Amino acid sequence: MTERILVTGGAGFIGANIAATLSHQPGTDVVVVDNFTSGDWKNLMHIDCQVRAADCNDPDLLQEIADGEYAAIFHQAAITDTTIMDQRYMLEVNTNAFAELLEASYCSGTRMIYASSAGTYGNSPAPNQVGKGEEPANIYGFSKLAMDRIAKRWYDRHPAPIIGLRYFNVYGPGEGHKDKTASMILQLYHQIKSGARPRLFKYGEQRRDFVYIRDVIDANMAALQAASSGVCNVGSGQSRCFNDIIKSLEKALGLTLDVDYFDNPYDFYQNHTEADINTSVELLGWTPKWHLEDGVAEYIRMLESGHAGAVEAPA
Repeated sequence: MTERILVTGGAGFIGANIAATLSHQPGTDVVVVDNFTSGDWKNLMHIDCQVRAADCNDPDLLQEIADGEYAAIFHQAAITDTTIMDQRYMLEVNTNAFAELLEASYCSGTRMIYASSAGTYGNSPAPNQVGKGEEPANIYGFSKLAMDRIAKRWYDRHPAPIIGLRYFNVYGPGEGHKDKTASMILQLYHQIKSGARPRLFKYGEQRRDFVYIRDVIDANMAALQAASSGVCNVGSGQSRCFNDIIKSLEKALGLTLDVDYFDNPYDFYQNHTEADINTSVELLGWTPKWHLEDGVAEYIRMLESGHAGAVEAPA
């Protein structure tokens, strides 16, 4: 028998990679819903899936979910640009729509796996642990924390598990359409290829948890089998500085790079993130496999060969 799985925001970076992976699973029919305000049809070009142009809280879609037409939902649709400051707009798109999806999934007992964010931690001290230091520094991070709080209210009464995945700094194939919100790995790569000096905020020692897209996909697939509800961090479990990215790019491209360091204009900037993955191990049975150097090396090989779309098969 064939089961249908819904991926909202499926034309986006992570959504398209999830859809690509699911499309290779026997007996699975993938339905992608995206309003294409930030997603890109090119991410879906080589993925065998149904595609609909619609908002994730489209009434017809909500009714399909409530009627039990989907075996699981991967909810990736969201505003992800952290520089947007329109509070009502951010909450309507990210938080309100999620609440509607949850209510519909409750009616049918459909498993919900949704994208949360490391932005929920703001600048609280690392390592970042679920349930502690949840002090977002912008409206985007707050919208994701509000989603987690809504989900928690459903845990005891929802017939199926609800799994929130707090993504840290994800990078990899399929993000080319994101422009200024793409990973620093891709942004620096494009700067270098254009002949410019790579640019970093002074002095490149800010630390982030960079996680490769293949690990993010694996975490989402593990969430399909999770026995109970909860929120999990999805990161490498290790913070690395931006200068480490430069070193990885130098090695991957065979270059020596001269960095242009400049002042950081953002007062809400996260200076240090690092995922505590204990809950991820316990709830999902998942641990990351890709170190920064290995992920960057594979990513650059793909970019240099002209492959920039979603990954199509496990490495």
